[in-house]
Amino acid sequence: MNEFKPEASRIDTVAGRLELPGQECYAAYVGLDVHKETIAVAVAVAVAEPGRQEPCSEGEIANRPTIEKLVRRLSERFGGGVLQFVYEAGPCGYGLYHQLVGTGHTCEVVAPSRIPKAPAERIKTDRRDALKLARLARSGDLTPVWVPGPEQEAMRDLTRARGDMKSQERKARQQLSAFVLRHGHAWPAGKKRWTEAHYTWLESLKFTHDWQ
Repeated sequence: MNEFKPEASRIDTVAGRLELPGQECYAAYVGLDVHKETIAVAVAVAVAEPGRQEPCSEGEIANRPTIEKLVRRLSERFGGGVLQFVYEAGPCGYGLYHQLVGTGHTCEVVAPSRIPKAPAERIKTDRRDALKLARLARSGDLTPVWVPGPEQEAMRDLTRARGDMKSQERKARQQLSAFVLRHGHAWPAGKKRWTEAHYTWLESLKFTHDWQ
């Protein structure tokens, strides 16, 4: 990798960040491709330095409870400057975001649907995706999504759980109604279902075979 040497005439270092004419940039841009591998999460890392150099791959690491070792290594390489991490929103949630921000660096989470794609781009690998994220982060072509705080995320978990439960309840009711109707038991038209009277009626139904 080419050593990063900012030009004093063009770049002013402020709190680890690099100020370019009309643009704010960081000591390095780190693209993370996060996905689930059995129990662990594999992270493909790519770093793009400010400038026109192509990003380089840092390989893969296991996603442990913290990734402080990676952050410390990259921070030391770039003189302790502020790094910008970026990864796609996915099923792993925002835990990684909070870990990275807690180290004093910045992080952006982007929606996969809002990442620019080339017309001929078909082959996807973890390494390529990480390199692409680092490159697009450096060029400012990524649009981050809003990341909820811990309390807001907990409330979202609650509402999702309730929504899932109501969906399962609705499906179970539909299956039960179809089952009893298929065996010739019809609840009187116009009468409300899923009331105490309806449950009493369901419990009174008789079927030919015990296993029904």
